[in-house]
Amino acid sequence: MTDSASLLNKHSFVELGARQRAKALLDAGTFRELLDPFQRIMSPWLSRQGVVPQADDGVVIAKGNLDGLPVVIAAIEGAFQGGSLGEVGGAKIAGALELAAEDNRNGIATRAVLLLETGGVRLQEANLGLAAIADIHAAIVDLQQYQPVVGVVAGSVGCFGGMSIAAGLCSYLLVTQEARLGLNGPQVIEQEAGLAEYDSRDRPFIWSLTGGEQRFASGLVDRYVADDVAQIRQQLGELFQQGLPAQPRSRQAELFLQRLARLDAEPQIEPSMVRDLYQGERP
Repeated sequence: MTDSASLLNKHSFVELGARQRAKALLDAGTFRELLDPFQRIMSPWLSRQGVVPQADDGVVIAKGNLDGLPVVIAAIEGAFQGGSLGEVGGAKIAGALELAAEDNRNGIATRAVLLLETGGVRLQEANLGLAAIADIHAAIVDLQQYQPVVGVVAGSVGCFGGMSIAAGLCSYLLVTQEARLGLNGPQVIEQEAGLAEYDSRDRPFIWSLTGGEQRFASGLVDRYVADDVAQIRQQLGELFQQGLPAQPRSRQAELFLQRLARLDAEPQIEPSMVRDLYQGERP
Protein backbone atom coordinates (compact mmCIF):
# COMPACT_ATOMS: atom_id res chain seq x y z
CA MET A 1 0.00 0.00 0.00
CA THR A 2 2.84 2.37 0.84
CA ASP A 3 4.48 1.90 -2.57
CA SER A 4 1.13 2.42 -4.33
CA ALA A 5 0.46 5.62 -2.40
CA SER A 6 3.97 6.88 -3.16
CA LEU A 7 3.45 6.20 -6.88
CA LEU A 8 0.11 8.02 -6.90
CA ASN A 9 1.65 11.05 -5.17
CA LYS A 10 4.35 11.42 -7.84
CA HIS A 11 4.03 14.20 -10.39
CA SER A 12 5.71 13.18 -13.64
CA PHE A 13 8.21 15.70 -14.97
CA VAL A 14 8.70 13.88 -18.27
CA GLU A 15 5.03 14.16 -19.21
CA LEU A 16 5.06 17.96 -18.89
CA GLY A 17 5.71 20.34 -21.77
CA ALA A 18 8.61 22.77 -21.68
CA ARG A 19 6.57 25.67 -20.27
CA GLN A 20 4.97 23.44 -17.61
CA ARG A 21 8.37 22.08 -16.60
CA ALA A 22 9.82 25.54 -16.07
CA LYS A 23 6.81 26.66 -14.07
CA ALA A 24 6.81 23.49 -11.94
CA LEU A 25 10.44 24.04 -10.87
CA LEU A 26 10.07 27.68 -9.84
CA ASP A 27 8.66 28.91 -6.55
CA ALA A 28 4.91 29.43 -6.73
CA GLY A 29 3.94 32.80 -8.17
CA THR A 30 7.43 33.72 -9.40
CA PHE A 31 7.25 32.39 -12.98
CA ARG A 32 7.77 35.13 -15.58
CA GLU A 33 8.31 34.23 -19.22
CA LEU A 34 10.61 36.25 -21.43
CA LEU A 35 9.82 36.54 -25.15
CA ASP A 36 6.62 34.55 -24.78
CA PRO A 37 4.65 33.22 -27.79
CA PHE A 38 2.62 36.44 -28.04
CA GLN A 39 5.82 38.21 -29.11
CA ARG A 40 5.69 36.05 -32.26
CA ILE A 41 9.47 35.72 -32.46
CA MET A 42 9.83 32.57 -34.54
CA SER A 43 12.06 31.02 -37.16
CA PRO A 44 11.88 32.83 -40.51
CA TRP A 45 13.29 29.78 -42.31
CA LEU A 46 10.92 26.89 -41.56
CA SER A 47 7.88 28.07 -43.52
CA ARG A 48 10.05 28.48 -46.62
CA GLN A 49 10.77 24.77 -46.40
CA GLY A 50 7.19 23.68 -45.82
CA VAL A 51 7.51 23.33 -42.02
CA VAL A 52 4.97 25.05 -39.78
CA PRO A 53 6.89 27.26 -37.30
CA GLN A 54 6.06 27.60 -33.62
CA ALA A 55 5.45 30.96 -31.96
CA ASP A 56 8.19 30.42 -29.35
CA ASP A 57 10.45 28.42 -31.71
CA GLY A 58 10.33 25.51 -29.30
CA VAL A 59 12.23 27.27 -26.50
CA VAL A 60 10.76 28.69 -23.28
CA ILE A 61 12.77 31.21 -21.25
CA ALA A 62 11.53 31.89 -17.72
CA LYS A 63 12.82 33.90 -14.79
CA GLY A 64 11.78 33.41 -11.18
CA ASN A 65 13.00 32.03 -7.89
CA LEU A 66 14.03 28.57 -6.80
CA ASP A 67 14.09 28.21 -3.02
CA GLY A 68 13.93 31.99 -2.85
CA LEU A 69 16.98 32.55 -5.05
CA PRO A 70 16.89 34.13 -8.54
CA VAL A 71 17.17 31.69 -11.42
CA VAL A 72 16.67 31.66 -15.18
CA ILE A 73 15.36 28.52 -16.87
CA ALA A 74 15.74 27.67 -20.56
CA ALA A 75 13.42 24.80 -21.47
CA ILE A 76 13.53 23.10 -24.88
CA GLU A 77 10.27 21.63 -26.19
CA GLY A 78 11.12 18.13 -27.39
CA ALA A 79 7.73 17.75 -29.08
CA PHE A 80 8.57 20.48 -31.63
CA GLN A 81 10.95 19.32 -34.36
CA GLY A 82 12.57 16.84 -31.98
CA GLY A 83 13.77 19.68 -29.76
CA SER A 84 16.12 20.84 -32.52
CA LEU A 85 17.67 24.28 -32.18
CA GLY A 86 17.71 26.89 -34.87
CA GLU A 87 18.72 30.53 -35.05
CA VAL A 88 15.91 31.95 -32.89
CA GLY A 89 15.65 29.25 -30.20
CA GLY A 90 19.41 29.12 -29.82
CA ALA A 91 19.64 32.91 -29.54
CA LYS A 92 16.97 32.89 -26.83
CA ILE A 93 18.99 30.45 -24.70
CA ALA A 94 22.32 32.19 -25.30
CA GLY A 95 20.76 35.58 -24.57
CA ALA A 96 19.20 34.35 -21.33
CA LEU A 97 22.54 32.99 -20.13
CA GLU A 98 24.33 36.20 -21.12
CA LEU A 99 21.79 38.28 -19.18
CA ALA A 100 22.28 35.99 -16.16
CA ALA A 101 26.03 36.60 -16.33
CA GLU A 102 25.37 40.34 -16.57
CA ASP A 103 23.11 40.07 -13.50
CA ASN A 104 26.00 38.55 -11.60
CA ARG A 105 28.37 41.28 -12.69
CA ASN A 106 25.81 43.73 -11.31
CA GLY A 107 25.58 41.94 -7.95
CA ILE A 108 22.46 39.83 -8.63
CA ALA A 109 23.38 36.16 -8.07
CA THR A 110 21.31 34.63 -10.87
CA ARG A 111 21.70 30.88 -11.45
CA ALA A 112 20.69 28.94 -14.57
CA VAL A 113 18.90 25.69 -15.37
CA LEU A 114 18.89 24.17 -18.86
CA LEU A 115 16.07 21.68 -19.52
CA LEU A 116 17.63 19.72 -22.36
CA GLU A 117 15.23 17.79 -24.58
CA THR A 118 16.98 18.04 -27.91
CA GLY A 119 18.48 16.24 -30.86
CA GLY A 120 20.88 19.13 -31.45
CA VAL A 121 21.02 21.53 -34.37
CA ARG A 122 17.94 21.98 -36.57
CA LEU A 123 18.93 20.63 -39.97
CA GLN A 124 16.67 23.08 -41.81
CA GLU A 125 18.75 25.95 -40.40
CA ALA A 126 22.16 24.30 -40.63
CA ASN A 127 25.00 26.77 -40.01
CA LEU A 128 22.72 29.31 -38.33
CA GLY A 129 21.76 26.69 -35.75
CA LEU A 130 25.38 25.65 -35.27
CA ALA A 131 26.41 29.26 -34.68
CA ALA A 132 23.61 29.67 -32.12
CA ILE A 133 24.72 26.54 -30.27
CA ALA A 134 28.31 27.83 -30.22
CA ASP A 135 26.97 31.03 -28.61
CA ILE A 136 25.25 28.87 -25.97
CA HIS A 137 28.54 27.10 -25.22
CA ALA A 138 30.34 30.42 -24.77
CA ALA A 139 27.55 31.78 -22.56
CA ILE A 140 27.65 28.71 -20.28
CA VAL A 141 31.40 29.10 -19.79
CA ASP A 142 30.96 32.81 -19.06
CA LEU A 143 28.19 32.35 -16.49
CA GLN A 144 30.11 29.56 -14.74
CA GLN A 145 32.60 32.12 -13.51
CA TYR A 146 29.90 33.27 -11.10
CA GLN A 147 27.16 30.68 -10.56
CA PRO A 148 26.42 27.04 -11.35
CA VAL A 149 24.68 26.13 -14.59
CA VAL A 150 22.69 22.92 -14.07
CA GLY A 151 21.56 20.78 -17.00
CA VAL A 152 18.56 18.47 -16.69
CA VAL A 153 17.97 15.66 -19.19
CA ALA A 154 14.68 14.02 -18.39
CA GLY A 155 12.65 12.78 -21.37
CA SER A 156 13.17 10.07 -23.95
CA VAL A 157 14.07 12.58 -26.69
CA GLY A 158 17.38 12.80 -24.83
CA CYS A 159 20.21 15.25 -25.46
CA PHE A 160 22.41 14.83 -28.53
CA GLY A 161 24.54 16.68 -31.04
CA GLY A 162 25.93 20.10 -30.22
CA MET A 163 23.66 20.38 -27.20
CA SER A 164 25.27 17.29 -25.67
CA ILE A 165 28.45 19.38 -25.66
CA ALA A 166 26.46 22.10 -23.88
CA ALA A 167 25.41 19.47 -21.35
CA GLY A 168 29.04 18.50 -20.85
CA LEU A 169 29.92 22.13 -20.18
CA CYS A 170 27.31 22.45 -17.41
CA SER A 171 28.51 22.69 -13.81
CA TYR A 172 26.25 19.77 -12.90
CA LEU A 173 24.06 17.34 -14.80
CA LEU A 174 20.91 15.68 -13.53
CA VAL A 175 19.17 12.81 -15.37
CA THR A 176 16.23 10.43 -15.02
CA GLN A 177 15.96 6.79 -16.03
CA GLU A 178 14.08 7.87 -19.17
CA ALA A 179 16.89 10.20 -20.28
CA ARG A 180 19.54 9.56 -22.90
CA LEU A 181 22.77 11.48 -23.42
CA GLY A 182 25.28 11.15 -26.22
CA LEU A 183 27.05 13.01 -29.01
CA ASN A 184 25.35 11.09 -31.84
CA GLY A 185 21.82 9.72 -31.81
CA PRO A 186 21.04 6.03 -32.50
CA GLN A 187 19.77 6.62 -36.05
CA VAL A 188 22.93 8.54 -36.96
CA ILE A 189 25.21 5.80 -35.60
CA GLU A 190 23.22 3.09 -37.39
CA GLN A 191 23.35 5.02 -40.65
CA GLU A 192 27.11 5.55 -40.46
CA ALA A 193 28.28 2.27 -38.87
CA GLY A 194 25.61 -0.15 -39.98
CA LEU A 195 22.85 -2.18 -38.35
CA ALA A 196 25.26 -4.82 -37.08
CA GLU A 197 27.09 -2.17 -35.07
CA TYR A 198 24.09 -0.31 -33.68
CA ASP A 199 20.41 -1.21 -34.05
CA SER A 200 18.45 1.99 -33.39
CA ARG A 201 15.28 -0.06 -32.76
CA ASP A 202 16.84 -2.03 -29.90
CA ARG A 203 15.65 0.18 -27.06
CA PRO A 204 17.10 -1.87 -24.13
CA PHE A 205 20.49 -1.87 -25.89
CA ILE A 206 20.36 1.89 -26.52
CA TRP A 207 19.43 2.72 -22.93
CA SER A 208 22.12 0.35 -21.61
CA LEU A 209 24.70 2.52 -23.40
CA THR A 210 23.38 6.07 -23.28
CA GLY A 211 20.53 5.94 -20.75
CA GLY A 212 20.47 8.01 -17.59
CA GLU A 213 21.30 5.16 -15.23
CA GLN A 214 24.33 4.13 -17.26
CA ARG A 215 25.58 7.69 -17.61
CA PHE A 216 25.33 8.17 -13.85
CA ALA A 217 27.10 4.88 -13.14
CA SER A 218 29.85 5.94 -15.57
CA GLY A 219 30.43 9.21 -13.73
CA LEU A 220 29.32 11.39 -16.62
CA VAL A 221 26.42 12.97 -14.71
CA ASP A 222 26.06 14.07 -11.10
CA ARG A 223 22.54 13.11 -10.03
CA TYR A 224 20.14 10.31 -11.03
CA VAL A 225 16.54 10.79 -9.92
CA ALA A 226 13.06 9.40 -10.45
CA ASP A 227 10.66 11.04 -12.86
CA ASP A 228 9.10 13.24 -10.20
CA VAL A 229 8.84 17.05 -10.13
CA ALA A 230 9.42 17.30 -6.37
CA GLN A 231 12.56 15.13 -6.48
CA ILE A 232 14.04 17.01 -9.42
CA ARG A 233 13.31 20.34 -7.75
CA GLN A 234 14.92 19.14 -4.51
CA GLN A 235 18.04 17.94 -6.31
CA LEU A 236 18.37 21.25 -8.14
CA GLY A 237 18.21 23.09 -4.83
CA GLU A 238 20.92 20.86 -3.37
CA LEU A 239 23.20 21.33 -6.37
CA PHE A 240 22.85 25.11 -6.20
CA GLN A 241 23.66 24.99 -2.48
CA GLN A 242 26.92 23.19 -3.33
CA GLY A 243 28.01 26.21 -5.34
CA LEU A 244 30.51 25.96 -8.15
CA PRO A 245 32.34 22.61 -8.48
CA ALA A 246 36.00 22.61 -7.51
CA GLN A 247 36.83 21.53 -11.07
CA PRO A 248 34.23 21.48 -13.85
CA ARG A 249 33.87 18.20 -15.72
CA SER A 250 34.77 20.04 -18.92
CA ARG A 251 38.25 20.66 -17.49
CA GLN A 252 38.90 17.03 -16.60
CA ALA A 253 39.92 15.84 -20.05
CA GLU A 254 43.05 14.08 -18.77
CA LEU A 255 41.04 12.04 -16.26
CA PHE A 256 38.66 10.78 -18.94
CA LEU A 257 41.50 10.08 -21.37
CA GLN A 258 43.18 7.96 -18.68
CA ARG A 259 39.97 6.02 -18.19
CA LEU A 260 39.59 5.39 -21.91
CA ALA A 261 43.19 4.21 -22.10
CA ARG A 262 42.42 1.50 -19.53
CA LEU A 263 39.61 0.02 -21.63
CA ASP A 264 40.52 -2.98 -23.77
CA ALA A 265 38.98 -2.17 -27.15
CA GLU A 266 39.73 -5.56 -28.71
CA PRO A 267 36.73 -7.48 -27.30
CA GLN A 268 33.19 -6.11 -27.52
CA ILE A 269 32.90 -3.53 -24.73
CA GLU A 270 29.86 -4.10 -22.55
CA PRO A 271 28.15 -1.37 -20.49
CA SER A 272 28.97 -3.27 -17.30
CA MET A 273 32.69 -3.01 -18.12
CA VAL A 274 32.48 0.77 -18.15
CA ARG A 275 30.61 0.77 -14.85
CA ASP A 276 33.17 -1.51 -13.22
CA LEU A 277 36.05 0.59 -14.48
CA TYR A 278 34.60 3.85 -13.12
CA GLN A 279 33.28 2.45 -9.86
CA GLY A 280 34.28 4.74 -7.03
CA GLU A 281 36.05 7.16 -9.37
CA ARG A 282 33.42 9.82 -9.87
CA PRO A 283 35.05 13.12 -10.88
